[in-house]
Amino acid sequence: MASVQLKLGPADHGRRLSLDEFDEADFEPGSRYEIIDGRLYVSTEPNLPENFLQGWLFVKLITYSGLRQGVINYVALRSRVFIHSRSQSTIPEPDLAIYHDFPHQKPLKEIHWRDLGPMIVAEVLVEGDPRKDLERNVELYLEVPSIREYWVLDGRANPDEPTLLQHRRYGKRWIVKSFPYGSTFTTKLLPEFSIVIDPRK
Repeated sequence: MASVQLKLGPADHGRRLSLDEFDEADFEPGSRYEIIDGRLYVSTEPNLPENFLQGWLFVKLITYSGLRQGVINYVALRSRVFIHSRSQSTIPEPDLAIYHDFPHQKPLKEIHWRDLGPMIVAEVLVEGDPRKDLERNVELYLEVPSIREYWVLDGRANPDEPTLLQHRRYGKRWIVKSFPYGSTFTTKLLPEFSIVIDPRK
């Protein structure tokens, strides 16, 4: 007998699920859904300011990728990061993920998120629960050996004047540095990459 497809929405936040149930579920629109430690995690869909900031950062990175394929060769919106160290399915979905070894030579049907490890992940924070990006994901992304940096573009106070928080891996911990609105952000991971933290530029 075929299994009944689950219909899930915000009221199911925290519900225990298998990965198969999560992948096959029918989700109520208007929210974002992840599976974390075998439970459903529900957050709000990006509002317009958050979407704008995501697009701004994506354009900066995709432009750089086009010029420096030897450094990063794929920039993904809404990817999936499999945390293999967890006993229960844990798959956060960062707003942006940056890869340096994306296997472009393989047929697309043979490429799966579970086999990829991003070099940098980024989240944009405007509304919603800040603990997801500033606490939960700080811990989760540290468990992924390939992730060298984790960025949070924080526009809670004023999305027109965001701050970028850079988490840089140092052994088994992060070193955190804040780049306020109007400052210039660079990282050793991306030679010659430089952006002014101003979404209008």
